[in-house]
Amino acid sequence: MSRSDSPTVVLVHGAFADASSFARVIPELIDRGLDVVAPAVPNRSLLGDSAYIASIVRQIPGPVVLVGHSYGGAVITVAGAEDNVRALVYLAGYALEEGESLGELQGRFPDSDLATALVQTSFPIEGSSSPGTDVSVRVDRFPSVFAADVDPRLASVLAVSQRPLAAQAFTEKAPKAAWKTKPSWGLVAAADRTLNPDVERFGYERAGMTTVEIDSSHLVMLAHPKAVAELIEEAVLATAG
Repeated sequence: MSRSDSPTVVLVHGAFADASSFARVIPELIDRGLDVVAPAVPNRSLLGDSAYIASIVRQIPGPVVLVGHSYGGAVITVAGAEDNVRALVYLAGYALEEGESLGELQGRFPDSDLATALVQTSFPIEGSSSPGTDVSVRVDRFPSVFAADVDPRLASVLAVSQRPLAAQAFTEKAPKAAWKTKPSWGLVAAADRTLNPDVERFGYERAGMTTVEIDSSHLVMLAHPKAVAELIEEAVLATAG
């Protein structure tokens, strides 16, 4: 595969994190000769975030493989409908059906430990007299719930540098499901305490994805970067040309 044939890998982070959650995977992908983009997702609304990622994808010349972690899976489900998206890769992610919300998919299964660790705070919305609601993870619970197998020092940094998710994102319904027309791969974090692994399995199976399971916390990209990079490379190689 020549470099000109190789898709750009776009890494879409999830809630309570930012693009630095891919810090250990990006070097692995670059070492494999892949072009990588890791944008900052606003985490304000599913529709708005998907539109933002879609706008980035449209401006990339050539094909794209979209990778979504956690809430980022819901984002790529919508943004992945862009014409130049060649494949989707879900990492401990939400694979929504068309017309389904995060809350609806998650509500099919028992709550994870995250449910009792969430904190809500208000934030101003420009042009509105009513504030919005941000959702984040309690700092003292973050390491055990989100990053149990990540270096404790790093987990403590991640805990105090979260990128919250607006509550609105949990209720908005996906207007499209790109996995219906794009080949997709899914990674289940089997020891996930943030998103019930059965939510991941259900979404992947429904979509007919190629699926792997790793005994990992929710932050599988930091805990098992080589395995994540291998799965992404598999999607790239399977859809190149």
